[in-house]
Amino acid sequence: MALSANLFLRQNQSLVMTPQLMQSIQLLQMTHVELTQFIAQEVEKNPLLEFPSGEGETGERGEAADESYPQQTDDAGDGEYEDRGETLSGDWYDNGSSSRLSDELDANYTNVFPDDGAPQRLDAPELISQWKSMPGSTEGADNYDLDDFVAGQVSLRDHLAQQIPFILPDMADRLIAQNLVDQLDDAGYLQADVAEAGERLGTDAEDIERVLSALQTLDPPGVFARSLAECLAIQLRQKDRLDPAMQALVENLELLARRDFVTLKRLCGVDEEDLLDMLAEIRQLNPKPGSGFETGVSEAIMPDVVVRPSSDGAWLVELNPDTLPRVLVNQSYFSRVAKNGEDHAFLSECLQSANWLTRSLDQRAKTIMKVASEIVRQQDAFLLHGVDHLRPLNLKTVAEAIKMHESTVSRVTSNKYMLTPRGLFELKYFFTVSISAVEGGDSHSAEAVRHKIRALIMQESPDAVLSDDDIVEMLKKGGIDLARRTVAKYREAMNIASSVQRRREKRALAKVAGF
Repeated sequence: MALSANLFLRQNQSLVMTPQLMQSIQLLQMTHVELTQFIAQEVEKNPLLEFPSGEGETGERGEAADESYPQQTDDAGDGEYEDRGETLSGDWYDNGSSSRLSDELDANYTNVFPDDGAPQRLDAPELISQWKSMPGSTEGADNYDLDDFVAGQVSLRDHLAQQIPFILPDMADRLIAQNLVDQLDDAGYLQADVAEAGERLGTDAEDIERVLSALQTLDPPGVFARSLAECLAIQLRQKDRLDPAMQALVENLELLARRDFVTLKRLCGVDEEDLLDMLAEIRQLNPKPGSGFETGVSEAIMPDVVVRPSSDGAWLVELNPDTLPRVLVNQSYFSRVAKNGEDHAFLSECLQSANWLTRSLDQRAKTIMKVASEIVRQQDAFLLHGVDHLRPLNLKTVAEAIKMHESTVSRVTSNKYMLTPRGLFELKYFFTVSISAVEGGDSHSAEAVRHKIRALIMQESPDAVLSDDDIVEMLKKGGIDLARRTVAKYREAMNIASSVQRRREKRALAKVAGF
């Protein structure tokens, strides 16, 4: 059979994921911080993209924006302060005011600093220039950053380093202590083995233990502990409350976690009244002594959507302007530079990319608005009456209502938050599993059912603790059909102990309150 080359013409359809389409999909699921970082990178790469005036650094491309926001020149500002300085100088320092004050107040201000010679005149422009040169100040006092004036936080290691010289005069012991300080975690616990530390430092384990015993007397109490039991024992020892009964209690914290008070009374050799007093002392201790020196910065969550009631009784849904990205395409810069034939191809590609980014950001905002508006429409009862009226909702219902795909709704609701009169919630909070009702009634939301279970347990008394079967019966009376194992699963997910453990704890707390 002879081999030959033939030419065929064929038509077919296929779905191609272009880079621009992939970018649009990625923008949907980005958080506000991620989106801000992404736009900053695009502005840095693309010469046609720029931030609006006042929101980002603008170079030569931001001429038009700069003209719309005129800034006060340094000369004008200095002149104003010069006038004030001359007036101040004339009223206070000249015309013999110093000698007049010396006579009236019986004080000679010229002799306060005799080494300095004659008193110097206050130079206001010099002070202003010093103020402008401070960190965080670019043009004037209005642009300073308050974070530059915040007092520095003392870390746990710095706090301990200030105390070590007072308890360890020997330099070798201080080196061992510094090595142990470096191995503390954020809670103040020592994450090091004494034998390994001795081998690494070339010293005996006895020396490490001796230094460690001295370090365990430092503030905060409980620091340098290697376990929770040792941390509590250190604090009790400093309070002179580590007697044999308390030592036995500290060594059996697992029994305390299980509320096995009968075994604890036998091991500690105390009666119920003394055990309750010991438990009250344990509750006053700090299990994480280093937590007060945490230097981590807590980041506030900014809502993407804000919901508030309107005057006509409906709900007003709007995007948070603080989280909306702002980026401009400089068409005038493209028109001036694109005349050069060598740069025309590059700038045309940059213009296409910039236009696509702005359209993608606009489409992202519209999609978030559509999804949020539909969620508010579906969960109107929750906004009015609370979590008990949270309706079961899934992605398919919202997707069909706004005529979008479920995957798009899923991306929009990921890491997006809505500020409502009921509080701040993630958009995924409103999507819960449906739980059937008794005798074919309206279904209930899983989140609302968990809230009912928590409320029932919080209202129970020490003498009438509800079992899982009791909760099932009470839910059925409320029209909720739920199995006992489902109640147990929801209870464990909310970190609520069993009825036996709750009964022991509530009775113990009631007796402590009685004393």
